[in-house]
Amino acid sequence: MPDITTPNTQQELNLKKLELSALLEITQAINDNLPEPALYKIYRFTLLAQLQISRLVLFVHDESWECKVCFGTEQDFTKQQLPDAIQNIREITKTAKLHVDKKWRTFDIVIPIVHNGKVLAFVMIGKIQPYYHNLGALGFVQTVSNIMLVAIENHKMARQRLAQESIRREIEIAREVQTMLFPKSLPNDTDVAIHASYIPHSSIGGDYYDYIEIDQDQFLFCVADVSGKGVPASLLMSNFQAGLRTILRQTSDLNTVVAELNNLIYRNAIAEKFITTFLALYNRQTRELTYVNAGHNSPILLYENNSHLLLNEGCTMLGVFDVLPFMSVAKVTVPKNAVLLCYTDGLTEVFDEDEAEFGIEGTIEFLKRNRFLSSKMMHLQLLREINLYNEEVSFNDDITLLSCRFK
Repeated sequence: MPDITTPNTQQELNLKKLELSALLEITQAINDNLPEPALYKIYRFTLLAQLQISRLVLFVHDESWECKVCFGTEQDFTKQQLPDAIQNIREITKTAKLHVDKKWRTFDIVIPIVHNGKVLAFVMIGKIQPYYHNLGALGFVQTVSNIMLVAIENHKMARQRLAQESIRREIEIAREVQTMLFPKSLPNDTDVAIHASYIPHSSIGGDYYDYIEIDQDQFLFCVADVSGKGVPASLLMSNFQAGLRTILRQTSDLNTVVAELNNLIYRNAIAEKFITTFLALYNRQTRELTYVNAGHNSPILLYENNSHLLLNEGCTMLGVFDVLPFMSVAKVTVPKNAVLLCYTDGLTEVFDEDEAEFGIEGTIEFLKRNRFLSSKMMHLQLLREINLYNEEVSFNDDITLLSCRFK
């Protein structure tokens, strides 16, 4: 039987074979889950070798336009900015029709790669075999490019999902660690009643409070605030808590405790991380409260006659200096029916519509009006009062409250 294949038909068959081979190579590379550089390398080889394209550049939009493939040109297009005239193309266009610099005319054709109405890339080719123009090769280049770029985009999204899942898990672990830092119970006995509330601004906050029995007569309580938020703050706070409890096994002298804590934070904190804290040691028998305020908001000691004392003596915040520049350990005798409120700056740094701060004055006035409420109700009412101070307020920081009633 005679061969009736015409030259054009034979060329078309050859092209289809090349296209099929090219498609199989790209598909295999995608299925092998190769990294992006390898995919671009195979893509370049496939178009140059299988479809006999002599010049090729591929610009991909990844936050900005970047040249990912450049071959067969004297000009290094990886250092060139994609012209606006090309960025506006939405269909296969000859460069001769575009108002572009001469260097871009080294290419004959610009092929936009569009997916779901979004332009992912531009392929520019030059010195393509003339008969390919008539046989749909350009459309095939568009199809192969689309398949590869969508696969790369999907791989990128998959990596982002994995990264987000990893971050989410880290946040869960940090939140669990933070929850474990807080004491499981607080005393309410014949001498004192301690109550604490913690309202995080984000999923992981930087506030901390603690209560530690020293012996049958003495206990320590504290409130602390780490600069920053998130996992780093949570990790630094866990170091602080572990350090505090370890040091207290050796000594309850606050001068030594605070100096050792400062040394610990200074050695372990990353850049610009520090801790403010208020630590107090109470003796049930002598009713003496020994304390150090390390750059923290001043706790309010409210007496039965509604006079008050701000507990602000101590030292600088911890972790800034390798050796604290000054230190003052203060003592105060606490009379019966006094109330002490410790807090973090998320409480006082709330502003009304006139930019007036709720501040320590507002907190003191609140305490005077509500000192006879139960500790739990007093905390709830104080938080409600902040909301009423500015009904549109959204807390910009964590809020921690720790109150101690001395009976």
